[in-house]
Amino acid sequence: MEEYNAAETESKENIWCRETVPKVFKLVCCTLPLSNTDLVSLLLVSPSLHRTLLSCQPLWEFLNLRELKNAGNRLIAALSLPRYRHVKQINLEFARDVEDTHLILIKDKCFNSLQSLESLNLNACQKISDTGIEAITSCCPQLKSFSIYWNIRVSNTGLQYIVKNCKHIVDLNISGCKNISDQGVQLVADNYPELESLNLTRCVKLTDEGLKSLLQKCIFLQSLNLYALSSFTDEAYRNLGLLSRLKFLDLCGAQNLSDEGLSCISKCKNLESLNLTWCVRVTDEGVISIAKGCTSLQFLRNEAVKTCYNCFPI
Repeated sequence: MEEYNAAETESKENIWCRETVPKVFKLVCCTLPLSNTDLVSLLLVSPSLHRTLLSCQPLWEFLNLRELKNAGNRLIAALSLPRYRHVKQINLEFARDVEDTHLILIKDKCFNSLQSLESLNLNACQKISDTGIEAITSCCPQLKSFSIYWNIRVSNTGLQYIVKNCKHIVDLNISGCKNISDQGVQLVADNYPELESLNLTRCVKLTDEGLKSLLQKCIFLQSLNLYALSSFTDEAYRNLGLLSRLKFLDLCGAQNLSDEGLSCISKCKNLESLNLTWCVRVTDEGVISIAKGCTSLQFLRNEAVKTCYNCFPI
C-alpha cells in the first residue's frame, strides 16, 4: 500500500513538472516582458519546459536585446535559430556593439527571418550609419515602426533607403538625427501619407519649407514631436490646423510661435496633449484660443504654461 501511494505521489509530481509547470511558465512569459537572456535561461530549466516554450510562437516574436553588450553578435545568433523565424519586434535600444557590419551579415545570412518584422528600435545605436540602414531595411518589407533616436551618422540617404524598402511605416522616430534636412522630411512626406506618429526632436536642419510640406501631406498624424526646434515660424505652424486627428503635440522651445500660429492649432479638435514650454511669444490670447478650440485637451502641464512669459498663471 505504501509503495502504491509513493508511486502515485511520484506520478503526480511528474505530471506537475511535465505539464502544469510549463503551462504556468508559458502564461508568465506571455504576460511579462522578458529579455532574450531570460527566455534562453528558462529553456534550460527542463526538457518539458523547453518543448512547451518553443511551441509558443508569440514568445519568439519579440527579440529584446535592450542595453545588452555584444548585441550585434547576439542578434545574428538569435536570428539564425528557427524559433526566431517569424520575429515581429526587435529592440536594440541602448544596446552595445551593434555596427553596420552586423546588419550587413544579417542581410546575407538571416534575410528570411526578418520578412515578418513590424517594429525595429535602434535608438542610441550610434555606430550604425546609412549603410547599415540600407542593409537591415532591405530585409523588412512589412516594417511599420522604425526608431533610430540620436544618431548623427544617419542622413537623408538613410531615409531614402527606408522609404524605398519599407512601404508601410506609420511610426517614425528620427529624434536627434541632426543631419536630416528638408530633403529627408520631403521623402517622408511623399512616401508616407498615412503616417500616424513622427518624432523630429532636435532635427535642427529643418526649415519652414520642410515642415509645411510634411503637414500638408501627412494629414493623418496623431502624434508629432517638434521639441527643441526653434527655427520654425508661424508660416509653418499654421499648417498644424490641417491635422484633424492630432492627439499629441510637443512644441517645447518653439520660440517663434505666436498667438496667430496657436490659433491655427486650436483647430485640432482631437488634441489631448500639448507642450508649450519656452514658447516665449505666446500670450493669454493664444492660450485662450487653445482652451476654446481644443475641447479634448487633457494634458497641459502648469509649468509648461507658466514659462510662456506673457501668459496668465494657471
